Amino acid sequence: MVLAELLASPALYAHTSSQNNSPTNSNPTSPFFFSVKTLFKNNNYYYKMGSLEEERTTVGWAARDPSGILSPYTYNLRNTGPDDVYIKVHYCGICHSDLHQIKNDLGMSNYPMVPGHEVVGEVLEVGSNVSRFGVGEVVGVGLLVGCCKNCGPCHSDIEQYCSKKIWSYNDVYVDGKPTQGGFAETMIVEQKFVVKIPEGLAPEQAAPLLCAGVTVYSPLSHFGLKERGLRGGILGLGGVGHMGVKIAKAFGHHVTVISSSDKKKQEALEHLGADQYLVSSDATAMQEAADSLDYIIDTVPVGHPLEPYLSLLKLDGKLILMGVINTPLQFVSPMVMLGRKSITGSFIGSMKETEEMLEFWKEKELSSMIEVVNMDYINKAFERLEKNDVRYRFVVDVKGSKFEQ
Repeated sequence: MVLAELLASPALYAHTSSQNNSPTNSNPTSPFFFSVKTLFKNNNYYYKMGSLEEERTTVGWAARDPSGILSPYTYNLRNTGPDDVYIKVHYCGICHSDLHQIKNDLGMSNYPMVPGHEVVGEVLEVGSNVSRFGVGEVVGVGLLVGCCKNCGPCHSDIEQYCSKKIWSYNDVYVDGKPTQGGFAETMIVEQKFVVKIPEGLAPEQAAPLLCAGVTVYSPLSHFGLKERGLRGGILGLGGVGHMGVKIAKAFGHHVTVISSSDKKKQEALEHLGADQYLVSSDATAMQEAADSLDYIIDTVPVGHPLEPYLSLLKLDGKLILMGVINTPLQFVSPMVMLGRKSITGSFIGSMKETEEMLEFWKEKELSSMIEVVNMDYINKAFERLEKNDVRYRFVVDVKGSKFEQ
């Protein structure tokens, strides 16, 4: 029985009430989802998209409402399925998108929510079909824990563009059970969405690479921007931006950091290794830098004009958007047309790109600038992150933290 037949089956809705008879009902305790769970289990679809079977518990730190305050929370995990990896979490990075999610800034948050999608841990158990990972190995989990496996992006191994992808947290599996993230003692993840952490790469260093690192690496790889000698710009020097400087320099690029003030100039040039620092409000400096860059990685997560940065690009230059912005961005078309310039975007990276990037990071002996904190500091860390008071990524020492209910 194929998925479409399952969803069309009368048995799927046989036990739904008159007020709860819609396939779009999102209540995971509804008869609809119990029917889905039974059908998927009986037709061998049970583990393919990571449905939950309540067999073990774990403790995480969860937000309960848009205040975003996290506190200990006990919840259920499924048993280890044939394609699953059971992981003891050691470290988990804090991403700016976690802040948006716990505070419901995007209007799509579901509570209780255990955030965290830059997860590094140790394998405790593997399913019968798992051969790539063994007990005791150090592995990572990023932003995704599921996809349809049947669409064009999935067949092309760019599952991050699957329209049915399942997020590591604040999402639901096919049976309607919630996904929960890496601010927790343990996780169960399908093997497809688990990556190996190269031996010798410190786990706390690896954590932010699973989102911020691959987010920069993927577009440079996809758009053919890995060759030595290119001139690149990094717009915004935060968690993703500082990764951009590190990776671009490792590719042998001349790197210009572009920021709204000179507050981070010394750090960008002396500690991160940037070649040039450009203040966007300095009209003279911006004019002198016109037509000088092959690409710009735009990491700014709030609305901003594009025209000043388009003017910095050479012929055929690319402005690559990465910040999640809910307001329209505007520009005048001649700025693109007369230089055959491109405004494009990129979203995290594929599982293959993630493993490739991890090996690249180790080979080049790179290091990220992180601040390691314990779980009981998590709320303070989010407060500081909201004020941009971090250089440049918080990483939670989950293994060394106490989980008290």
